[in-house]
Parts: sequence; structure tokens; C-alpha cells
Amino acid sequence: MRIRLLTIMSAILAALALASPADAQYGARHFGSDRATGETYNVEVSGLFWNPTPDIVLSSAGSGSLAGLAGTNIDFQTDLGIEKKKLNQLKLVLRPGTKHKFRFEYTPIQYTSQAILQTRLVFNGQAYNIGVPVNTEIDWKAYRFGYEYDFAYHDRGFVGVLLDLKYTDINASLSSTFVGTEFAHARAPIPAIGIVGRGYVVPNVSITGEFSGFRLPNSVDQRYGGKYYDFDLYGTVNFNDHIGAQLGYRSFDVYYKVKQDQGTMTLKGPYFGAVARF
Repeated sequence: MRIRLLTIMSAILAALALASPADAQYGARHFGSDRATGETYNVEVSGLFWNPTPDIVLSSAGSGSLAGLAGTNIDFQTDLGIEKKKLNQLKLVLRPGTKHKFRFEYTPIQYTSQAILQTRLVFNGQAYNIGVPVNTEIDWKAYRFGYEYDFAYHDRGFVGVLLDLKYTDINASLSSTFVGTEFAHARAPIPAIGIVGRGYVVPNVSITGEFSGFRLPNSVDQRYGGKYYDFDLYGTVNFNDHIGAQLGYRSFDVYYKVKQDQGTMTLKGPYFGAVARF
């Protein structure tokens, strides 16, 4: 399914990038360049408001004297009452050359909740029984460091390759007066490769899509494995070369398995924001 999606997206992006809008209707750019509005920058900064639906399931086995006690697969929405909320995103692009971009992204993700347990949970070897009040906190910091090379570049669009290093740092804690506080911590740098493309439907309105990911198959002994898929599709309206507005859809899909601990974390939803270029 992922391969089919990537193939279809690649074909669409290539068609968009090579398409030429009717310049006679909107007028060509001056100053010796026919690049679309907003494509002459060296630095780009974006601030976004993302409203994803969370789907987070984690399990954490006991350690120390509780080693060997398997953890429950805890659904943080159904079991602990985590609710949808708006998140902030920061993006920075440095563009030393027309086809070369260095990218940075930071997404702080925090959820808190209070719930009375309707089912028995085991977390870090500790049992939280039915009827126990539990405070839950998730603190997830998602970083992205990347390089983009636009191998097919035209005045009205481009197609490029992405080389990313995604760094995930997640803390999840459960706290109860009857049991105490237990937490699970997972962090790792994750390499990824992907494709990106942009096409201008008119000289100041573009559609951009990108997909990057990495999958580590489960080891022979089933003790280690992981994946990270990142999909982003958005439109940009450029009011001039320096200011624009964006509306899009983003999804994170993360899975990890380390010995007896594992987790799946998916965030999907729309976003909007502003972009400034220099």
C-alpha cells in the first residue's frame, strides 16, 4: 500500500512540476526571472497550527525486580482519555542554491488527561486496577533535520529527493495515589529517505506534496523493530515573494519495538499557518 501510494504521488508531483500555467493570464515576473512568486528566497520560516487526531498505543514491561512482567497494550485515548488538541510546528529552510535546501523542523507534542480506569492496566510492571484514578502525561518532541536536492527544477515547479534524520524523544507517565508514578522513555535518531514535489497552478498558488520514511524489519528474535512514515500535502498562497499562507494535511506514523517494550503513535490531521521568506 505504501509503495502504491508513493508511486501515484510521484507521478502526480512530476506532472505538476512540469506543467506550465497560462502566463498570459497572470503576467510574467520581471527582474530577469520567470520564477513563480515566492521562489527567490534564501531563508524560509513557517509557523503552523496542526490539529491532528492522536492514536497512541504503548506497552512497557517491568524492569529491575519486576523484569519479565509484560505490560498491557494501553490505548491512551480509550483507556486513559487523551483528547485531540491543537499543536504548534516550526519549520526552517536554508537555501544556498536553487536546487539545494537544508531543512529543520520541530514539533512539540504534549497530552495530559485524568481518568478513572475501566480496565486493569499493567505499566512498567505495576498494576493499575479498575476504579483507580490515573493522571496521564505524554511529552513527545519530534525533530527533523534534512537535505533536499531538487533534481528536476523549473520556474513553475520541481521534483526532489529528501534525505532526513528524524529524532524522536517521547516520555509517557502514569500517576496514581494508590500506585505511584511510572514512566516509559524512548528516544532514537531515525534515518529516512523520501520524495518531494511542487507545482504552481497559477504563478502565486502552489501545491506541494512529500513523503519520507524508513522501516526496520523486526529482528529474527522479534526483539527489535521500527518504522517512521511522514506524509505532508499542502497548498500555499503567496501574497508576494516574502509572505504567504498555507493550508495542508499532515500525518506521522511511528512504531518501535525494543525487547518487551513497544509502541505505535499516529497523528493525522489538517493544519494552517504562515510562511515568511528572505
